Amino acid sequence: MKAQIDAPSIFIQALTYCSFHYFIIVAESLDAPEDLITMDNGCVCCSVRGDLIRTLGQLSSSRKKFDAILLETTGLADPAPIVYTVQSNPKISEHYRIDSIVCLADCKHLGLHLDEIKPDGAVNEALQQVAFADKILLNKVDLVTEEEKKSLKARLATINQFADVIETEKSRAPLDKILGLNSFNMESILEYAPDFFADQESGKMEHNLSLVTSVGVQFTGSLHAQWFNMFMMDLLKERAADLYRTKGLLSFHGQGDTKFVFQGVHEQINFGPAKSPWKEGEERINKFVFIGKNLDKKLLTKSLMECLYKEEEK
Repeated sequence: MKAQIDAPSIFIQALTYCSFHYFIIVAESLDAPEDLITMDNGCVCCSVRGDLIRTLGQLSSSRKKFDAILLETTGLADPAPIVYTVQSNPKISEHYRIDSIVCLADCKHLGLHLDEIKPDGAVNEALQQVAFADKILLNKVDLVTEEEKKSLKARLATINQFADVIETEKSRAPLDKILGLNSFNMESILEYAPDFFADQESGKMEHNLSLVTSVGVQFTGSLHAQWFNMFMMDLLKERAADLYRTKGLLSFHGQGDTKFVFQGVHEQINFGPAKSPWKEGEERINKFVFIGKNLDKKLLTKSLMECLYKEEEK
């Protein structure tokens, strides 16, 4: 495969939980109803590998129409079962090969996740993703000191000496160093986990969600901007270390048809208007996703719904 990919590529995003957090497969320039395919709820490395196999099988009939498939997993996903699925299934390996495993790492917070102690028998997903990568995009390097960056890179090297670490800011990475390089190196995986395939068959590698979970909340209405900002400030002040990822789609009272979105890692939140506004007659459904430790969905739902604007507040 060439470093420069000329034909359309297919993007598979592996997300979890509520209705807007499904597997989404977007195939650009494929003139068929399958241009957009939604797959069952669940985590790509656990419950829906069957869906992944079936979908890749469906796409194989259009194999000459695209150069590559980009599979994005959640921050919770263990890459090993995905590798296992592609490598061990003859119907898949006949049409596909793994070109590269790319780990997008947050330079400011990665050390915290690598230090996390998991229950016996469970994997540390951050450690696994670093260990299985042949490319590590070390993002947000502008948010740490030079000494902090050097220390983290030295630690990454002790985990995976084969990975090429590419420093980035705002995830702006040179594609010619990521795509079409055939850089997937099975030896690095085997060195980290010699019983890799055997563990997959036996089920020894557990994806434990007892501490780290995905919580989805959605409800209709428009939010009171002040109350919502106060809620988020309090939440991040108290639980920032426990919140790995946060995402939201919001409607605010008094902001017309402007649709707002946010995403965050720990205490760092990016917030702003979406590219497309709310359409005329479109139901204003606020949607939130929290990925983190020891999350209480009932409490989060109650707290968020208390941020709704009420007419009597005029």
